[in-house]
Amino acid sequence: MSAQITNSPIHRHPTGRLHAILLGGTVPLFLGALASDVAYYRTYQIQWSNFASWLIAGGLLICGLALVLSLAALLRAHRRTGRPLMGLLLLLATWVLGLVNAFVHAKDAWAAMPDGLILSVIVAVLACIAAWLSIDTHPEVAK
Repeated sequence: MSAQITNSPIHRHPTGRLHAILLGGTVPLFLGALASDVAYYRTYQIQWSNFASWLIAGGLLICGLALVLSLAALLRAHRRTGRPLMGLLLLLATWVLGLVNAFVHAKDAWAAMPDGLILSVIVAVLACIAAWLSIDTHPEVAK
């Protein structure tokens, strides 16, 4: 018998697809919170601030799960530097600033502005960069 060679991709990270799904959930939640903050800034309808608070809470939950999977992938990686570490650090920064944003949004709606809007912009940008970098790290997910 001879060995058979296949060209199928090797999945080094079995959690890569779940990680991509979680990152795909994190980005729209934080972008939705940003859109809600912009709507509140323009209309002063308090419900937009409440909606942003709920979206931030959901984003923190999904981002926290993605952070755990990213940490597990980093611990299993052979190299400890490079893109997996950068993706983990960006997710950590996203989660920490998202938590600060949640605390800011826990205040009165008038007191949450403009700090909440600024933090929402930063968190949404960090979430997009972290998702882009993490998906680029797992080429088997992009197929």
